[in-house]
Amino acid sequence: MQIKIIGAGLAGCEAALWLADHGVQVDLYEQKPVKFSPAHKSAGFAELICSNSLKAERPDSASGLLKIEMRMMGSHLLDAAETARVAAGGALAVDRDVFSTAVTEMVEKNSGITVHREEVTALDESVPVLVASGPLTEGVLAEQIAALTGSHRLSFFDAVAPIVSAESLDMEKIFAASRYGRGEADYLNCPFNKLEYETFYNELLNAERAPLHDFDGELTVYEGCMPIEVMAGRGADTMRYGAPATAPGPTYSCAPKTPPARCTISLVSRPI
Repeated sequence: MQIKIIGAGLAGCEAALWLADHGVQVDLYEQKPVKFSPAHKSAGFAELICSNSLKAERPDSASGLLKIEMRMMGSHLLDAAETARVAAGGALAVDRDVFSTAVTEMVEKNSGITVHREEVTALDESVPVLVASGPLTEGVLAEQIAALTGSHRLSFFDAVAPIVSAESLDMEKIFAASRYGRGEADYLNCPFNKLEYETFYNELLNAERAPLHDFDGELTVYEGCMPIEVMAGRGADTMRYGAPATAPGPTYSCAPKTPPARCTISLVSRPI
């Protein structure tokens, strides 16, 4: 049996590796590096935009239970994630470059998978096709998918997290702690006093905004991963009660009193 998979992201690579394990010959099509979407920068497979994209590991959470089920079914991408893991308390966070490299090597070295570095512009129904081209699929292929599924079913929301250089942080003013009281002290917390928080809030409201891309369309945010400037626009206290800024938390040596808010920073890559 032979199957065609369009897209070498998380779903496409996991499916290709699982099918190859079960004796199915796979033709995996990936448009990079011939063509890049507006969101992707690397030619590697399974390129993540967030180090915490794999989310929580707790078995009482939906994402944690999904990982348990994936491991039971022999997930290769979770094996890659373990090799790229970075500290993140109760979450499975990875060094994005290490993770992508590991997945790419797994796929390219698998004798049951033939990789085609080219853009697919139409659905070929002469063989079984698994479409895993992602939310930025465009052109004729997007039109064909919409015709089959209904365009109202296609949507994608996310927020880009800023990257902070560790060298720019004053570690005498920062304390390490777990997130939500789970796991180890893997997150750096930057406390604000009242004046600092109000200054940060006002600067954020008046800061220059990144221009929207054409593919962004009308701005609609996902409540579970909201840009901080949108949170600020909902009121001065909104940021204090949700990531990335959180309300009064654990005590720490650099200040005797609990701050009105703190900014939490997670590790996104391994130290060099």
